[in-house]
Amino acid sequence: MRMIKTFQTIVKLGSFQQAAEALQYSQPAITLHIQKLEADLGVKLLDRGKKIKLTEAGKVFFARADMLIREYEYLTNTISDIQQGQAGIVRIGVSEPTASHRLPAILSSFVEQHPKIKLSVRIGDSKLLNELLIDEQLDFAICPSPETSLETEFQPLLFEPMALLLYQTHPLAQLSEIQLEDLKGQQFLFTPPNCPIRIRIEQLLAEKINSNYQGIEISNIRSHKYYVQAKLGITIAPIATICPPISGTVIQPIADLNVGPIVGVLRKRNTPLGSASEKLILDIQAALLQNNLYIPEFELPSQLAMP
Repeated sequence: MRMIKTFQTIVKLGSFQQAAEALQYSQPAITLHIQKLEADLGVKLLDRGKKIKLTEAGKVFFARADMLIREYEYLTNTISDIQQGQAGIVRIGVSEPTASHRLPAILSSFVEQHPKIKLSVRIGDSKLLNELLIDEQLDFAICPSPETSLETEFQPLLFEPMALLLYQTHPLAQLSEIQLEDLKGQQFLFTPPNCPIRIRIEQLLAEKINSNYQGIEISNIRSHKYYVQAKLGITIAPIATICPPISGTVIQPIADLNVGPIVGVLRKRNTPLGSASEKLILDIQAALLQNNLYIPEFELPSQLAMP
C-alpha cells in the first residue's frame, strides 16, 4: 500500500524529491518503493528524465490506484472488524420452537448492535443440524441434544416442558386432571420416527398404555395445532409450539408427564469459532438462561406455568 501511495504522490507532484518531502521519506526510500512496485508488477511505470512521464502501463495503473487503495483500506477494516467480532458471517442452525418463538427477538437485538455481521439461519431437527455441523455447513446450532456423536458436543441451556393439545369438544378436554393412562385408544399426531421427542413420547405411552393408540405422522410439529383443530387427533408437544392455542383447541397438562427436550448449543468438537459466532452464542445463552424466554405474550394456565 505504501508503494502505491508513493507512486501516486510522485505522479501528482511531478518529482521524486517533492514526493519524499510530502510523504516524509528519504529520497532513496522513495526510489526503492518504485523499484519494488515495478518489480512486483513486472512492468515499468515511470520514464525518468528531466520530467517524469507515465508509461502506458503506468497510465493504466495510475487510473486504478485510487480504487486499489480504497479496496485495501476496506479489506483492512473488514478484517479488523472480523477479528473483533464486529463483522463476518454466522451460520446458525435452529430447531422449532426456538426458531419461531425465541431466536427472532435475540437476532433482532444482535443485528442492531452488530450491523456488519451477516446471518444465515437454517431450520431443521437435531439430526439434520448435527449432520450439517459435521459437514461444516453450520457454525453452531440451537436445538435439543441429538444422538451421541464423537464429532459434536452439546451444552444444555433450557428445559422444554410439554403438554397435551386437544380440540375443545374432546372428552379429555373436560377433565380436571389427565394421566398418561387416560390416553388409551386415542389418535395421536406424531413427528417423524427419528424425532427425539416422538421417541420419548412413544416410550412413555408404551410404559403406560402399551400399544393401545393410533397415530398420524405430521413432520412439522408447529402444524400439529391445525390438525388438532380439524379433529384429526391430539398431540403431546412442547408448550412453546402450541401456545397460544388457536380457536377450537385447548391445552391440558399431563400430571405424570415430566419429560421434555433439553435445548442447548450444539457445536463441532475441537473446532474454534469466529469472534462473531462466539458473541452470538453468549447473547443466546444470556437470553435463554437469564430472561427465561419461554412463551411470549401468553398467560399459561396456573398448572402449566413455569416454576
